[in-house]
Amino acid sequence: MEYAIVDIETTGGKATAGGSITEIAIRVFDGNTVIDCFETLVKPAHRIPAFITSLTGIDDAMVQDSPVFEGIAKEVFSMLEGRIFVAHNVNFDYSFVKHHLESAGYSYKANKLCTVQLSRAIRPGLPSYSLGNVCNTLGIELDNRHRAGGDADATVALFQKLLQWDGINVALIMLERDAEAQQAVPDRIKEDFDALPDGPGVYYLHNDAGETVYVGKARNLKKRVGQHFKQRGQRPKRQNFIKEITAISYETCGTELMAFILEALEIKRIYPRYNQALKKYEPKFGLFVQEDPEGYTRLKISGLGKNEQPVQVFTTRQGAVNKLSELSRRFGLCADLCRLRHCELCHLIDKKNNLLCSANQPPGVYNEKVIKALSFLREDTGAFYIVDKGRNRDEKSCIWVENGNFYGMGYIDNTADIYSPDDIKDRLTRYAGTHYIMQLIISFICKYPNKVVPITGNMFS
Repeated sequence: MEYAIVDIETTGGKATAGGSITEIAIRVFDGNTVIDCFETLVKPAHRIPAFITSLTGIDDAMVQDSPVFEGIAKEVFSMLEGRIFVAHNVNFDYSFVKHHLESAGYSYKANKLCTVQLSRAIRPGLPSYSLGNVCNTLGIELDNRHRAGGDADATVALFQKLLQWDGINVALIMLERDAEAQQAVPDRIKEDFDALPDGPGVYYLHNDAGETVYVGKARNLKKRVGQHFKQRGQRPKRQNFIKEITAISYETCGTELMAFILEALEIKRIYPRYNQALKKYEPKFGLFVQEDPEGYTRLKISGLGKNEQPVQVFTTRQGAVNKLSELSRRFGLCADLCRLRHCELCHLIDKKNNLLCSANQPPGVYNEKVIKALSFLREDTGAFYIVDKGRNRDEKSCIWVENGNFYGMGYIDNTADIYSPDDIKDRLTRYAGTHYIMQLIISFICKYPNKVVPITGNMFS
């Protein structure tokens, strides 16, 4: 079994959306040694952006006298043909090489292995699986970083170690799964499927009229979309849905949480025909405030109406009961007035003179307790932002929560001038939040409280 270990540098973007290759390196590896090499700069069809030059050191002047891809396509094809295509984040490199080869008149298709996926499976628990970090952790020398030759040589060294450590044939299993996915995906969307990355994001399935019929999120976009096309055990209705798909598009996300949130936002915006699951997460109950004839301010749980304004919404009645019970215990509210349960304190024999239950206190005194409970409720959800990894190593992701509601999210360049939380907020995209999104966020911060920053704090400084 021979492997073509590939690394490319590009002008950025996607192969099918104006991206060009600026450098390519190929190492033919037989499992023990490198038996052939190819490496060259490539003159792209587009100008090289400044941020790419700052990352790779490759600028327009360097590639001015280099061959265009069509001029090297024959040699590239001969190096790759019949060999397993290996790269770090393989779908990125493969999509560019395949697209450029086919533009030059060469029909190319190969089985693929991703050293990111292999590293995660064979050496789980590493702090990072970027090429630089995984090589540093595993003691692999990496020279000339962000140049095709240097990164390709490092990938060879990493791949060789992974094969040595692969006692349960993980690589073979991944090859079989990739072949199975390739066979299951219809030819009409093969190019779109091949371009899908392995990271988190949101994908869109379109029919031949251009309509988005399904939106989904994934921790691994390539793997999740491939699962849609496996027909075994699927109901006829499900198979008919798949037959409609003629195109796939996607949006990468920095984290799985952002993918979850973006999916919910996009389903609400587009309302695709085949998305039904999120409907069950819509809130059905609310916590309301009302004043009774005796002047007491009551908190009560009720089903949501069209014109009612609850202070907080809940998916289930039990969730609402739990929250109101917590407020009742914390602030000494009367269970009877909250319609939670029978309050023993306010039904003692001498009810008129008994002040054990707060309901027997004057309305003004009791209502102060309700005001404190409502204030706590607002502060409990609070104002904060979540900082996490971005879509690449040059940025961070940020999710902003304000007044207990999801405000927006986005990505902030590591070199941005950030002096205050307002500088962060101004760089985010504003969205209309939902109860479901806040449930996702609250669940996340319970697991990862270290990623939460109060609005007064600045983790970017």
